[in-house]
Amino acid sequence: MSDQLLVIIDPGARQTDGESVRIAKDVLSAGAAAKVCLPEGPEEFARALGRRGSRRPVVVGDDAALMRAVTLLHRERELAGCALSVVPVGETLSLAASLGVPTGAVAAARAVLDGAERRLDLLADDSGGLVLSGLAIPSAPARVPARTPMAAAARPWYRSLVRTLTPRPTRLSAIPAPGPTRLRVEVDGEALVDLDQPVESLSLTPASGGLAELEVHPLSVGAEAGPLRASGRTVTVTGPDFHYRADASVTGPVRRRTWRVAEGAWGLVLPARP
Repeated sequence: MSDQLLVIIDPGARQTDGESVRIAKDVLSAGAAAKVCLPEGPEEFARALGRRGSRRPVVVGDDAALMRAVTLLHRERELAGCALSVVPVGETLSLAASLGVPTGAVAAARAVLDGAERRLDLLADDSGGLVLSGLAIPSAPARVPARTPMAAAARPWYRSLVRTLTPRPTRLSAIPAPGPTRLRVEVDGEALVDLDQPVESLSLTPASGGLAELEVHPLSVGAEAGPLRASGRTVTVTGPDFHYRADASVTGPVRRRTWRVAEGAWGLVLPARP
């Protein structure tokens, strides 16, 4: 693994936790030949990542920054050949944590230097979206963190970059409250649940070996209904307008969506296993 790093420090991380950014930069620079990049806009972020050469890219930022890097590499067909590292700094770090990345600046930076690349599956949907950790239907309400005027002003280019990377979803005035819905759920072309069975919730996660794990909780009537579980390479959900939460973002309403497993599609540097 190359000991030359390209450290891309997200502007949101610099505004929300400058001390953690400084610590991460010091640890990385002390342990490897690190070129530090401070992008101020979407073009600079994409340009820096695209011109990394033989350097390993390290994103210092939150979940949105991680998704941004993965999506850019995927769009350029360079994701499979890139070992990506992340030092989680910012407001939302649950995605990075769920993938096994330490959330402390020192531990995460040490993992970049001493860790190992792990090949991970992801889910790619038929609209061009990616899912790294998992998705849920219905989408659970999200806590929207308060931002100071300075932090908000530092992040306006996020919206521009997201628009360039992903299909434009329907704008949501509010995230819908969860509730029973009627869905047809197919796994590898076989129906697991049909529209005549109300569903309380559904979760889908990329597992390993090119399979996704699906769990559906039917609405219980009388005796409690147990969850339905299945594994497969392709999952299609059809039904009345529904929203879903993929990793940290909510998409919808849609009436049909298909997710396919991309086996070993990307590499993330994680702490070495004992």
